[in-house]
Formats: sequence, structure tokens, C-alpha cells
Amino acid sequence: MDHICQPNANRFTGFADIYDNSRPVMPTHVISLITGYLGCRPQNVVDLGSGTGLSTAVWEGYCEKVVGIEPNEDMIKIASCKSSSSISFQKGFADKTGLPDAFADVVICSQSFHWMEPYSTLIEVDRILRNGGVFASIDCDWPPVSDWRVDQAFSELYNKIHRLELVLPDIASQSVRFNKENHLKNLYISDHFRYIREIVFSQSEPCNTNRMIGLMLSQGSLQEVLRKAPVLIERDVSDYQALVDEILGNKEFSIEFSYRMRIAVK
Repeated sequence: MDHICQPNANRFTGFADIYDNSRPVMPTHVISLITGYLGCRPQNVVDLGSGTGLSTAVWEGYCEKVVGIEPNEDMIKIASCKSSSSISFQKGFADKTGLPDAFADVVICSQSFHWMEPYSTLIEVDRILRNGGVFASIDCDWPPVSDWRVDQAFSELYNKIHRLELVLPDIASQSVRFNKENHLKNLYISDHFRYIREIVFSQSEPCNTNRMIGLMLSQGSLQEVLRKAPVLIERDVSDYQALVDEILGNKEFSIEFSYRMRIAVK
């Protein structure tokens, strides 16, 4: 029998290259915050739902070993290019990592916790995290801050996609997104942690028109609609691409990602 979250993993098939080239690398500010709460340099870090390794490889030099756990084969294929003596990836789900008890000093979920069943995932986090270890869930808000007209167009397209997801039976029944607004509450309810809080910050990154378009194309929800009902969204995507190209043109510019980090100490 397939894992309950297998459909969630399946929705990220077919565009791992776009994802890897567009999505933000996890900020090193996250590492500083986690290390501060841990009180020492971590030995073992586990990245649950590691995708193409954007939140895994960034740990190199900040810990002894980091292991990415990812259920999607396309994502792992891209991530494996980032492997090194201290970075490794293995296929698995967040609630069945196969790692030893008390293995990790740090466990993170970067842009991924909302695709995991929270109760069983946090039981597994508790099992693999040592006493005094740190768990963190890191999410960025969509859209990133750029030109207000681009932000508005991104939001309008993003919202239309999610409305279509709700009404198209081939999509609505195929995956389960757990509300990010409940991440903090789920940490409290789990009763696995002695201290829990939320931290909000932002980070600027360089961008260009191709990346701005890629950020939209990297959304699993959009890719699902394009696969199942392209006629309902292709024109909107084309209009968004044209607007981004018209407004931002052929130049480099900065965008600002807003992050919400829920952090807990076991």
C-alpha cells in the first residue's frame, strides 16, 4: 500500500530542474538561529522533505553531516549532484526516515512541513532528535517582494490556481495540504518540546525575469493544473509571463523573501 503522502510527493514530479533553478536556497540566517538555540555546532542534521537539496547543501561547513530525506525520485536525482562527504540524500518519508534513535542534533523542514502528516511526522522527529536538539519548520511567503504590479499578478494567478485545485476532482482528491497556520499549534499539541516560538525575518536575493517566471512555474499546484486541465490555465500563465517580461525587462534586480520559522527545543 502506498504511503498516505505519496500523492503529495507525486505532485513534484516533472519539474525538479525548474524548482532547483528558481526557488531560494535556505538562508544561512536560519542556521545561525538554530545553532544559537542548540548552543553548539551540530554534528548531525536531518532535512525532511529536502527536495532538490536547496535546504540541505547550505549546511555544508556548519555541521559534520547532513542527511536529506525526500520521497520524490525526480527531486533526489537533482539533489544527488550536491552530495559530498558530509552531504547525503536518501529516499523516504518524514514519518519513516529509517534513521537511528536520537541521531540528530537538528531536524528541519524547509518549505515542506505542510506536505507532511503533522502528528506522525512529529513522532518521528521526537524519535530521531536527541534531547536538547532543535526542530525548525521554515516557510517563505508568496509572492516575494518585487514590483507591486508583478506581485499583484503573481497573487492573482496563484489564487486562481488554488481555486481550480478545489473544484477539479482529478486534483482535489489527489493530495493533502496541511495548513501552515497550524504549524505552531501542532508543535504545542505534540508535547515533544520544552520551548516553542515563531521567528519572522526576510532576505534579499538577486533575480531576473526568467527566475521570476520560474518561481511561478515551480509551484506544484500550477504544475498539477497544467497536467490535468491545461486549457483552464495556460492563457493565464502566458499573460503572467508577458507582464513580467514587460515590467521587469532584461535586467537584474532584487527581490525580498519573507520567512516564517517555527522553532522548537526538545
